[in-house]
Amino acid sequence: MWVGFHDDPVLRYDADRQSELDLARKNNATVLRTLVNWRQTAPKRPGNAANPFDPVYKFDDLDEFVRSAQVRGMEVVITIWGTPAWANGNKAAQFLPANVNDFKNFCRAVASRYSGRFPGYPFVRFFGIWNESNLGNFLSPQFNSKGAIVSPANYAKLAAAGYSGIKAGNAKALVAVGETSSHGRDKKKEGQTDTVAPATFMKGVAKANKKLKFDAWAHHPYPFPVALPPTQKVRYPNVTLSTMPQFESDLDKAFGRKNIRVWITEYGHETKPGEPHGVTEAQQARYVTQVFSIVKKDTRVGMFVWFVFRDSPTSLWQSGIYRRTGAPKLAQPKWASAAKPLDMINGKVTFKGGTRSPTLTVYLREFCANNPVGTPVFTSVGTLLGGLTVQTSQVTPLLAIDCTIPVRLNGLTIAKGKTYTVKISANTEAATTAQRTITVVGT
Repeated sequence: MWVGFHDDPVLRYDADRQSELDLARKNNATVLRTLVNWRQTAPKRPGNAANPFDPVYKFDDLDEFVRSAQVRGMEVVITIWGTPAWANGNKAAQFLPANVNDFKNFCRAVASRYSGRFPGYPFVRFFGIWNESNLGNFLSPQFNSKGAIVSPANYAKLAAAGYSGIKAGNAKALVAVGETSSHGRDKKKEGQTDTVAPATFMKGVAKANKKLKFDAWAHHPYPFPVALPPTQKVRYPNVTLSTMPQFESDLDKAFGRKNIRVWITEYGHETKPGEPHGVTEAQQARYVTQVFSIVKKDTRVGMFVWFVFRDSPTSLWQSGIYRRTGAPKLAQPKWASAAKPLDMINGKVTFKGGTRSPTLTVYLREFCANNPVGTPVFTSVGTLLGGLTVQTSQVTPLLAIDCTIPVRLNGLTIAKGKTYTVKISANTEAATTAQRTITVVGT
């Protein structure tokens, strides 16, 4: 599972962001989520919106963020949202563009910029389309003048355009739709933000476009109110962790697919005194252990992102595993300990018993920081079974555009019920080195 943090105030904008990024990696983070606000990135209409280097675009801080993540071996998930005034008739950022092709072209530009094709601009593996699309403060309108739900159909058009643009810019990118909040009312309420329950919203998207293409559905299963535990029971179609199994089943039914992947791209528990209605630090620590226990058992979940990393004056949420002072909360060691065995970089893969010479995908993100695509990677491979070496080999695969290498275990036949430990030492002529340990299980 890809596990990490979303905390733009600290990890993207803070004066000490480089040391904070070091600390995030030390806490066993392998992915960092960030929001890319289309409105801020393209304050004027570009001359060529699909051009990742159009002079109108303001990408400098994002460039630094993805480079900084790459040097530390971490992946990035970019969630794109926020319509510019020039694209929606001078409305607020949550209103869709008048022409969804404008969004498609922007998505293409972002994905192209971070496709790995341009030296100095790292490959970005993960993208999300919009943020909490079932809430009126991120996507409006949610209802029409008669009170009927309209946001899912509108979002379906936006998602189709965004997916098409991202894949046109970077065919290897993985794209999530939804990015849904955990709760909603499904009807208007005077004086309250318009909201649609996430399962209602998802089914509405599928009804509008059952053939919508996406690689995962992203969701934010926060308890509501914030002080409740990860085990909170809610009434479906609201979706916290307790109703995720039903949501996943309905997701497959709605889109006519099997085993659709789910990314949890936001989750956290705010603490007192920063959030007066939050939990104690001791409760947060217990909840961290509980939530990791729940999500690691869910084979659908391919990503888990904690919101936020450190409490800060510029963040509205006080859910960090570090206090404003930088001191760790009680949850910090629990978080790092729970994340470590879920490491995708030193991960676990399964092969059907009888598979001959299986090929492993080895993530070497940091190698792309100072080695061009196609660089030979000198690789020593040792395969152990029950602590005893059963095979060694030397291979020289080429560094792929997505910062991986294929390592084939030549001559090895995977036995059902057996577990192999594959130890990999990799280096290049540029003196880049890395060690990986991958567990291979025969099923």
